[in-house]
Amino acid sequence: MAKESSFDISSTVDLQEVDNAVQQAMKEIGQRFDFKGSSSRIAREELALALHADDAFRLKAMVEILESKLVRRKVSLKALDYQPPEPAAKGTVRQRADLRQGIAAEKAREIVKIIRGLGLKAQAQIQGDQIRVSAKNKDDLQAIIQDLRGRDFGIDLQFGNYR
Repeated sequence: MAKESSFDISSTVDLQEVDNAVQQAMKEIGQRFDFKGSSSRIAREELALALHADDAFRLKAMVEILESKLVRRKVSLKALDYQPPEPAAKGTVRQRADLRQGIAAEKAREIVKIIRGLGLKAQAQIQGDQIRVSAKNKDDLQAIIQDLRGRDFGIDLQFGNYR
């Protein structure tokens, strides 16, 4: 009897890398000439980033700086969900960027439906905020991973716990 092989599909963000990217972005903001004398700042609040800037131009520049630091630290930009900018006290502007952790239920159902539609002998089960895919043939699992990597679900997928 062949042993079942499996892997997990998840979507997580390394919060330590996000903190490091925020610190690097704040350091660059403090050193840049166009931010001299401004009260611009970025802070992480649990699973969100709060950006405060003096005006919309500086806010846009802060987003670009932050995204460049996140990319350099290998944090996917698909994990950020930007809210619209809103006015704050004293004519400043603030924006919130939520960090997506886990796979939402509707995305998980969509991924499971695609896996079943491939016609391979594999089972996919939703387990909380991740998906477990199992099959007897490891080649089927590899084919599923390749197919899912080729699609864009709007979230960053990681494939781990391969057994």
